[in-house]
Amino acid sequence: MTYSHEVEKMCKVAKGPHHGPAPIPEEGKWVKAYEIKDISGLSHGVGWCAPQQGTCKLTLNIKDGIIEEALVETVGCSGMTHSAAMAAEILPGKTMLEALNTDLVCDAINVAMREIFLQFAYGRTQSAFSDDGLPVGAGLEDLGKGLRSQVGTMYSTKVKGVRYMEMAEGYVTRMALDADDQVIGYEFIKLGKFLEDIRHGVPADEALKNNMGSYGRFNEACRYIDPREE
Repeated sequence: MTYSHEVEKMCKVAKGPHHGPAPIPEEGKWVKAYEIKDISGLSHGVGWCAPQQGTCKLTLNIKDGIIEEALVETVGCSGMTHSAAMAAEILPGKTMLEALNTDLVCDAINVAMREIFLQFAYGRTQSAFSDDGLPVGAGLEDLGKGLRSQVGTMYSTKVKGVRYMEMAEGYVTRMALDADDQVIGYEFIKLGKFLEDIRHGVPADEALKNNMGSYGRFNEACRYIDPREE
C-alpha cells in the first residue's frame, strides 16, 4: 500500500467499535452480507436502453450468491428478443457479481441487471420474508397459464380514440361500445392457453371456443369493433 506524504505525516486516531454491515432480510433470516455467497432471494429488475425504445423485466432466483433461475421478458424492440435468448442462456450458474459485469448484449437487459443487483444488495427482494425463499421454478408464476408474458398494448389518437390490442387476459378481438361510442368492455383470446391446447391436439376451432372470454359490460354493447381493422 502506498500512502501520500500528507497521510504519512498524520498522527493515528484509534477506530471505535466495528459494527459491520447492517443486516438485511433474506429468505426469512436477517443476514449481514460480507460476500456474494451471503446473498439469496428472488426479485425483479426493470431496465431500458439509451434511446428508450425498448425495456426489459428481469427476474432472478438466487441461492447462496448463485443464479439458479432467470426469466427475461422484453418489449418494444425486435432485436432485444434475441438478446433475451442469449441472456437467459448466460445468466444461470453465474454469481450475482459475475452477472453484473457480464455483457448481456442488450443495454436494456444490462440496466435491468444493475437495478436487480440493488434489490438484492439492499434486501428488497420479493422473498425477503419467506422462510427458505422460493423454489427454483417460481419465476414461471409471473407468466400464468400458457406460460406467456402478460402484455398490455393500447393505441390511441385524438381524432379516433382508443384501441385495446392486448390485455393481461389475452389478445383483444373486439371492443364493446355503448350508444355514445364509449368503451364498456372487450372480448379476448387467452392466447397462451389457446396455443397450448392446440399443441396438445385440441382442434383449433374447439381450442379457440374454449379460450374466448369477455370483460366488462360486453354483452350490453350497442356495437362492436375490431381494434385492428376499424
